Amino acid sequence: MRIAVLETGVPPDPLADEFGTYPHMFADLLGPGYEVEAFDVQTGKFPRPAAHGAYLITGSPAGVYDPLPWIPPLMEFIRNSKDAKLIGVCFGHQVISQALGGEVIKSPKGWAAGLNRYAVIRPQTWTNGEREVAIPASHQDQVVVQPPGTSVVAASDFTPFAALAWEDRPTISFQFHPEFSPAYAKALIEKRYDRVNTPDAAIASLDAPNDNARVATWMRRFLEA
Repeated sequence: MRIAVLETGVPPDPLADEFGTYPHMFADLLGPGYEVEAFDVQTGKFPRPAAHGAYLITGSPAGVYDPLPWIPPLMEFIRNSKDAKLIGVCFGHQVISQALGGEVIKSPKGWAAGLNRYAVIRPQTWTNGEREVAIPASHQDQVVVQPPGTSVVAASDFTPFAALAWEDRPTISFQFHPEFSPAYAKALIEKRYDRVNTPDAAIASLDAPNDNARVATWMRRFLEA
């Protein structure tokens, strides 16, 4: 399957040299059988209609509320792609939610970082019986108004809309980062050390086992259904 990855941000310098770009991380996460093509939407590049089997929107340091010229066209692309399979991660989760009737803000709770645990509260055909998943997170913005026509798949006290599934279109989204290796997640916290809540504890949390592979399976099952 050909996957168009809509790249909305890049790892901070110099982390891309060591860990690769976000499209590379998603290619590694999904594994064989997926041809990933990146589109830098910040420079106005979007995939041609029907040229790919699915779309995936990455994380970004931007906020969906920022007055950046590429965000309105991205939201319009989301609205116009209602028949295509679509996955959003972190900023991707937020911008899909905002484009489709939800609301995103910079949360007064501060940063979620490190390994976060989420209860699976509404299993889907593409989940696999998990009751909880532990996945790296890195965000301050959050969805605070649930988009209409969605089910909340996973949640935590800190992030009540952590994973969403749309009922009227083939779209799913995650606030957390299954594509982040523990090493990259640690390096990102170190870059943001003065802004992250309890950074040392967040870094230490990433030594515990994670469920990145389980969520990768979710994504593959969704894409292949």
